[in-house]
Amino acid sequence: MQANWDDLRVFLAVARERSLSAAGGVLRLDPATVGRRIHKLEATINAVLFAKSPQGYALTEAGSVLLTRAEEAEAAMRAAIAELPESSDRLRGQIRIGAPDGAANYLLPQVCAEIADENPDLDIQIVALPRVFNLSRREADMAIAVSAPTAGRLMVQKITDYKLHLAASSAYLAAHPTIATATDLNDHRVVGYIPDMIFDQELDYLSELGVKRVHLASNSVSVQLNFIRQGGGVGIVHDFALHAVPEVQRLLTQEISLTRAFFLIRHQDDRRNIRLSHFADRLSSGLRAEVARLEALT
Repeated sequence: MQANWDDLRVFLAVARERSLSAAGGVLRLDPATVGRRIHKLEATINAVLFAKSPQGYALTEAGSVLLTRAEEAEAAMRAAIAELPESSDRLRGQIRIGAPDGAANYLLPQVCAEIADENPDLDIQIVALPRVFNLSRREADMAIAVSAPTAGRLMVQKITDYKLHLAASSAYLAAHPTIATATDLNDHRVVGYIPDMIFDQELDYLSELGVKRVHLASNSVSVQLNFIRQGGGVGIVHDFALHAVPEVQRLLTQEISLTRAFFLIRHQDDRRNIRLSHFADRLSSGLRAEVARLEALT
């Protein structure tokens, strides 16, 4: 007997999420139903696909073999659907974007809101996580990154450069010694990333400045900016985020100015997906325009 596509869809969700409850959330099924579907599939193909472990549902050897074939079937299905002609120029369905939280908080909401206005039948999901997304596991349809990956079956497109500067709140500056040069930072509380949670070398701003100690740290850009806004200390801030915190001002702009870039990452299997390509083009152009607009306000 052979498994059908609906069986494989359930199998893929459990293989990727490693739990029945998480897979059920993706599939919009209750965990008990997901479990029954997996047992039925295993009986159909006469193979045990998962072993229960402390970390969740782990693939057996047979499960690993089926995962490869199921992902091939999924890619073929996605490609076939993507090549069907659209009845109009508007986008439909659901698209999920993975992004670092700086872009997710200060750029993507307004850009995606505009795209949603243009495409009322489109649902857009933004997953804001301070880490690299795994597109092979279909954690997202596409991802924004701060460096271009060099491995994997991926398509990489540079979106735009963006600027960052040293900044502090007016209240903090009024209550602490003057910052005239970068060496003066030694006399101030510094806000930045938790050192061992920096997931991309491009984010290690403070090491680049020779800063040894981070007094107030978070893996979240938004938390760091709130530390600074509340007078916690001095830190590196995206220029495009400064409009949200008018009480924060840039410092030493001639001495300290950083440039980074955003890249749009897609899976190679989606290269012929007209729908995702259309969305990616619109997203990229919107992000370029929004970074330029917000940076012009500083």
